Parts: sequence; structure tokens; C-alpha cells
Amino acid sequence: MAELERGKQRCYVVYAVAPDGVTARQANELLNEYVADRRRGFVVFHDHFTGKPHGGFAVFDVRDSEAFDLLDDHGPLQGWDVAVHALTFSMAATGFAAQMHLTAEEYGGKTLADRRAEEGEDERFWWLRRA
Repeated sequence: MAELERGKQRCYVVYAVAPDGVTARQANELLNEYVADRRRGFVVFHDHFTGKPHGGFAVFDVRDSEAFDLLDDHGPLQGWDVAVHALTFSMAATGFAAQMHLTAEEYGGKTLADRRAEEGEDERFWWLRRA
């Protein structure tokens, strides 16, 4: 793997909207295929949109030139409206996590642990079944 210059080593958000005619299931499967390609960097986060438009977004920690070059290669998302943006404070995967915690505490006024305690139980909360 070729080294990527230091200033480009950071997290990038990829925001992708499927074209008309792509079903929600197809959009989810194609986005998952895109995210699963480990050559794109270390995927830190992803989620899918509900309703229309179909699509989703992902955050990748990009460390090498192959992953950086693949930011311009939409792969299974060919024909989609795709935007890629470098993130300011998320200069690594752990920086993305730290920024999430900082945002919750500074702007949300509580920690994620505090928020979890307030949420209660809900059968939709799949993450509780993974613990």
C-alpha cells in the first residue's frame, strides 16, 4: 500500500442517494456492498435513509493512497448522486468517536451513557440485543 500524505489521512463522509427506480432493499444492499469493500478504508460508521430518497452515508478512515483514490470510484453506487467530504476534526477513526462524544456532551448537554439510561427499553433497539 502506498503511503498517503499526512494532510489527507483523515475521515471522509460519503453521502449517497440512489436514482429513481431503485427500491429501498436494493439501495440498502448496494450501500452495504460499497461499505463492505475494505479497500475503501476502515469504515467507522454507516446508516441508511428511511423513506425517500433511498440511500445512506458512511464514514471511512482513509490511511493509504488506494483508499483515497477509491473515494472517486463509486463502485456499486455507479449512477447514484454521491458526495464525498473530508471531515475537519475526525482525523482518525478514534477522532470520529471522540467528536461524537464531545458533540453529545457539549451540544446535547449529556453523555451518551446518560442518554442511554433515559431511553428505556424498545424492541426496535437492535443494539441492545448485540450486547
